[in-house]
Amino acid sequence: MSLIERLSAKLQRHPKRVVFAEGADPRILQAARQFTTRKMGVPILLGDRATIKENAGRLDINLEGMRIIEPENSDDFDDFVKRLETFRRYKGLKTVETREAVKDPSTFSTLMLATNRVDALISGATVAASSALRPLFRIIPRHTGVKTASSLLILEQENKSLGFDGVLFLADCGVIPDPDAEQLSDIAITTAKIAHHLTNTLPRVAMLSYSSKSVNTHHTAIVKMRAATELARQKAKSAGIPMEIDGELQVDAALDPTTALTKGIEGPVAGRANVLIFPDLNSANIASKLLQIVGNSNLYGQVITGLSKPAAEISRGSSAHNVFGAAAIVGCQAIDHRLLYGDDG
Repeated sequence: MSLIERLSAKLQRHPKRVVFAEGADPRILQAARQFTTRKMGVPILLGDRATIKENAGRLDINLEGMRIIEPENSDDFDDFVKRLETFRRYKGLKTVETREAVKDPSTFSTLMLATNRVDALISGATVAASSALRPLFRIIPRHTGVKTASSLLILEQENKSLGFDGVLFLADCGVIPDPDAEQLSDIAITTAKIAHHLTNTLPRVAMLSYSSKSVNTHHTAIVKMRAATELARQKAKSAGIPMEIDGELQVDAALDPTTALTKGIEGPVAGRANVLIFPDLNSANIASKLLQIVGNSNLYGQVITGLSKPAAEISRGSSAHNVFGAAAIVGCQAIDHRLLYGDDG
């Protein structure tokens, strides 16, 4: 059973409300239909009601079990305008400017998430990543003790010997171009926490680089990953977060036990990593897209990490299957870990 199938089954027992900022998009409609048919919760579609119905009719999609909200005509609109004015990043806007901001589906959906009108959020299907992310980072507070909000991708492929039964968590693939050691340590911690929440398996985190434990290399990129590894260890120990972490490691030494042995890399992460932390956005974005296209693997996300509410900013190139997977992931994030796995989980 795939990760998404397992998460879908959990949502059937603990259904959630997921808002889709671009409700008229055909891929969103198809994913929302799956979400409803499998009884995983209630999809809430934002957008023009007539357009959503027209597109659904063209695709022969039954909208029963879904909610449609037109932001400007919503009963919550005026309340959201007042609330938006209280957020620091929006203070100083004129009322007319605030009203225009609330009309934006990304902002409206984020306000729904912030006020517990929904449990999780999906946006980004038709807009640039910056447009989808900006309201989230301005409105949703970060987790206590976390300074850095970032993102992760979940890769699922056929080789079950890799990662969590074929599943790898990759970060940061979409937010911070050149994270420093402190930011990388936050990325490692928040990614590991989500990996544990979704799989209930010990995260084995590899801090990736172009070298593995090279004693003679003092390049700034290497030093950064070493420092990030130690910072993440300290934070995990202090917070009591279950995880193993090692770095700097080349990706082959992180994933392949034989290569790790050949290179003399030992420890609980060597050859057994299931969480991969990249040194920068360049390497992460290139690697993830290469894996998706050349490796013909399923890729879900970007799942936003470090925030106190579950959200995903999906790619404009996402398929309906990718959108459904992202919805299952953020939906399960909204379920308490004790409910997912029992008190001993």
